Amino acid sequence: MLRFLTSGESHGPALVAILDGMPAGLSVDMEFINAEMARRQKGYGRGARQKIETDVAQILSGVRHGVTTGAPIALLIANRDFENWNHVMSTTPVDERAEDVAAQLAKKAIKRFRPGHADLAGTLKFRQDDIRDVLERASARETAARVAVGALCQQLLTEVRVEIAAHVTQVGEIKAGVDSDVLDLYELDTLTEDSELFCADEDAQPKMIEYIKKHWQEGDSLGGVVEVLADGLPVGLGSYTQWDQKLDGLLAQALMSVQAFKAVEIGDGVKCASQPGSLVHDALYPGDDESRFPFTRKTNHAGGIEGGMSNGQRLKVRAYMKPLPTLRKGLPSLSFPEYQADTAHYERSDVCAIAAASVVCKAMVAFVLTRAILDKFGGDTMTDLLRSVKQFNDDCAHAAKPTKVKAAATAAEEEAELE
Repeated sequence: MLRFLTSGESHGPALVAILDGMPAGLSVDMEFINAEMARRQKGYGRGARQKIETDVAQILSGVRHGVTTGAPIALLIANRDFENWNHVMSTTPVDERAEDVAAQLAKKAIKRFRPGHADLAGTLKFRQDDIRDVLERASARETAARVAVGALCQQLLTEVRVEIAAHVTQVGEIKAGVDSDVLDLYELDTLTEDSELFCADEDAQPKMIEYIKKHWQEGDSLGGVVEVLADGLPVGLGSYTQWDQKLDGLLAQALMSVQAFKAVEIGDGVKCASQPGSLVHDALYPGDDESRFPFTRKTNHAGGIEGGMSNGQRLKVRAYMKPLPTLRKGLPSLSFPEYQADTAHYERSDVCAIAAASVVCKAMVAFVLTRAILDKFGGDTMTDLLRSVKQFNDDCAHAAKPTKVKAAATAAEEEAELE
């Protein structure tokens, strides 16, 4: 089964990811991986950290001469800012009596919790005596490693002819007006490529930027909504047979694991809850010459998933990000370890990271889809996988034919018997 782990702290030496279960024979495009890494660092509303880092992934194992070997793939992303935190984040004991060490430790000390962050619960859970032990790992800096993993998964999806894209549909209360259902994914990518917020609505984006700027000046923060879309998925990814194999459940878990995301919607899920079934379910019609399958539909309220499985339509999933919990103006909070009234700690942070989050969400969806494809079709090599996917897609596309062939054969047999 495809799986990955990440390790590393926000200001530690590096972030590390290990991706296990990728088939052998996949050509790896490092330029694409690093382009996705760079894209994660962009977006209006990002903080000063992005001016320090230039994220580049380095593959340490599992790839030889640019091709996966089937072994676990290890990736490393160095933190350039570590040189400014070398004493605070040292993995070996430090001499706290040394002047330079004491000065850095004092400067970086955290004495107050941040409401909305992992600070309080994490400190109590692991019985830490320093909030930084929680902050460093809980930081969204960890998502750089996820993007590297997701970029590898996107390359496998491309090989099986699955397209994936993501865009920002809302910042705060400002919503984009673009109907993504009528755009092909290449067109969507083109519209967002040079956008400061990866938003496809050229009219809404300036309003979003002004909205961010206003809250920036007020020392506040903002969240938003990301939509991830995928075309070309085989029918039947996921399963209805067990709760932990349902594709929509797996997507929800993956997206909710991204820092600051608090809700996930598949298709028109929220809207559907207030409508009658006759306006919600996607009616079936016989396929035509343009259909991939012997059926077609005129709507996609289900977002491409029925019964926990992909149904051949476009996957449509939205993820909702809360405002970041690090506010320059600070919220009422408590000191640590005294637990006395105070104002929340301020650590250098973004005001709005929704553009970067869209890249992370796309990476997580790419991972879930890749794992679902490998679970269904198996194969230790790309050759095996591609053969299985093609055969299954061909069988689905001609699903109506066996019945006709069998009927014709039966008729021929009956005619022979009469003779």
